[in-house]
Amino acid sequence: MSERMGLLGKKLGMTQVYAADGECIPVTVVMTSPNVVVGKRTVEQHGYSALQLGFEEKPARLLKRPENGAFAKTKIKPMRVLRELRLPADKVAEYEVGQQLAAKDIFTAGAPIDVQGTTKGKGFQGVIKRHGFSGTKASHGVHEYFRHGGSLGCRLTPGHVVKGKKMNGHMGTDTQTVQNLELVNIDDARGIVLIRGAVPGPKNGYVLVKQSAKQAVYRKKGAAGEQQRSKNPLKASKKAAAGRR
Repeated sequence: MSERMGLLGKKLGMTQVYAADGECIPVTVVMTSPNVVVGKRTVEQHGYSALQLGFEEKPARLLKRPENGAFAKTKIKPMRVLRELRLPADKVAEYEVGQQLAAKDIFTAGAPIDVQGTTKGKGFQGVIKRHGFSGTKASHGVHEYFRHGGSLGCRLTPGHVVKGKKMNGHMGTDTQTVQNLELVNIDDARGIVLIRGAVPGPKNGYVLVKQSAKQAVYRKKGAAGEQQRSKNPLKASKKAAAGRR
């Protein structure tokens, strides 16, 4: 299991910002403040080491009895979202229960991050929307099979529908992680971070922002190297007309 520090947040929506070189960057605005250390898990007491984070205060009238008792012991205001992050024991010892965490304490601007969220729910959908089937032709003689999924298998062998068959069913509300996104900027005054590109989930959906598991330095896609100039005079003239050299 990858042991990386992160913060809980709420997706506020998308906008765009301009970089120093004039690039227009589409970004997702995520509010990460306040994150509170609600509890700590130790190897001696629980068998593993982890840090429990809480995000967004929860009204006391919505608490259940176990939640009310747990927060009463720690003397921390009830939190709506709770999440445990597996960390080494020495890393867990650096934090105290009740401590508030900010994005600037965990991340740095320009670094790669991973964002985990719950995708939008689409309800019960057919195979065309759910799996991208093409359907059948809508010509003469076709009746009530325009958006069907086709045959499901032979009735003799194996005599049942094979598991994993792409069929209609519930779509969305899946836990999804997008890796290696750029943390464009950290606005500590407003408690928000700007993340390049889109992240899973709807507006006001809760996400988990963690340090990247695969990259230490953000590498922009498509910027590996400069393309060679085409020897075709027609293509060269089109690029010149568009202002590209």
